[in-house]
Amino acid sequence: MVCLTTPYKLAPDLMTSAEVANKLPKDFIWGFTTASFQIEGSTNVDGRGKSIWDDFSKQPKKTMDGRDGDVAADSYRLWKEDIALLAHYGVKSYRFSLSWSRIIPLGGRNDPVNPRTLYHWDLPQALHDRYGGWLNKNEIVQDYVHYAKVCFQALGDRVKHWLTVNEPWCVSILGYGKGIFAPGRSSDRERSPEGDSSTEPWIVGHNVILSHAYAVRLYRKEFKAVQGGQIGITLNGDWTMPYDDSPQNVEAAQHAIDVVIGWFADPVYLGHYPEYMKQMLRQRLPEFTPEELKVVKGSSDFYGMNTYTTYFCRSGGDDEFQGFAEYTFIRPDGTQLGTQAHCAWLQDYPEGFRDLLNYIWKRYKLPIYVTQNGFAVKDESSKSIEEALQDTDRVNYFKGNTASLKAAVLEDGVDVRAYFPWSFLDNFEWADGYITRFGVTYVDYETQQRYPKESAKFLVKWFGDNVDAGDR
Repeated sequence: MVCLTTPYKLAPDLMTSAEVANKLPKDFIWGFTTASFQIEGSTNVDGRGKSIWDDFSKQPKKTMDGRDGDVAADSYRLWKEDIALLAHYGVKSYRFSLSWSRIIPLGGRNDPVNPRTLYHWDLPQALHDRYGGWLNKNEIVQDYVHYAKVCFQALGDRVKHWLTVNEPWCVSILGYGKGIFAPGRSSDRERSPEGDSSTEPWIVGHNVILSHAYAVRLYRKEFKAVQGGQIGITLNGDWTMPYDDSPQNVEAAQHAIDVVIGWFADPVYLGHYPEYMKQMLRQRLPEFTPEELKVVKGSSDFYGMNTYTTYFCRSGGDDEFQGFAEYTFIRPDGTQLGTQAHCAWLQDYPEGFRDLLNYIWKRYKLPIYVTQNGFAVKDESSKSIEEALQDTDRVNYFKGNTASLKAAVLEDGVDVRAYFPWSFLDNFEWADGYITRFGVTYVDYETQQRYPKESAKFLVKWFGDNVDAGDR
């Protein structure tokens, strides 16, 4: 479960009407984002139970640098300093996730709630061991809804924007298809002793949708009227462009979007799975009952978008998880699409961000909250602190994407309500360990000192200059 909070406000500016017309609206939400397991550390204190990432990240070769999340950015211990830094940046909002196994250590609806204390990939290990976790529809939906209820009861008077699940495609495909994320299940027996990549990802995705939808139904029935919040889901997905104008490649680009985005967005917003997925998977794609579909359709107040890059797509790929589209960053003329990040899957292409915003707005017709967007500078972890703070490639990434965001809103009429760069802090980047850095704040993992990068300064200034301050 992920929360958006808005504890800080900016000082007012005096602007002409023409200046206001060229700015994002005064109620536009911006801030930074993190996730519990990636920053908290302190995995064995205050009664926290294990998540599926605790033991998984300790297994040999599961992370690039062989390191785990036991310390991460130490934010569980340094939370006051981190909140002070957010205040220093002057941000209006902070998107963070709650740790299920810190709140309910064993995770289940009949398990005790941790008195000391919603989902960003860290399922309680006890639920995975007890009944298979996300693979068991009858159990996981009930346990997730119970967990959500505990969160609504404890925090709903302060949290006004809830995200139920972060990136269900990653939960399903990377955790149960490719096996590179916890719990690491896959048909590849060199990687995992158990799992079925042909069936389990689609079962998990289906059960995640249902868990989300029934948690939303609970919130709307029991909490929304009093607490006055909004609730939705956030989906990953990048823009895909045909490699050329051939019908096969145009079709391949759409198939890629259908499998990565439409798999979850179409049921939640339109009430059905994409036709291409039905054709591709046939009996392997689970079906919703009529009663379930009534709960699923319309189960998000907005479109939560996590996006990072753009790909060219060609037909003839061999990866079912990409809709059998072949991804590339290389144009037909041999040039690269954009600046290469540290991760092989990410290049800078702001025009694609604008195109994706327009596609989502036209297809699903709900306000868009951009809940993750960011860039990992190549070889940043091997640079000195002084060099890393001058993160020019990341600054250029955000220059392009903020310009595309503003153009989409003011020129194209896309209803974008929020933008949260990933990430507030350098952190434990899942299978990448600590080698890959996405933060706008540099973390020295030896001392846990925080240092603002140039990208943080750019973003703070850009939003100060480009959001209408109104009468605040």
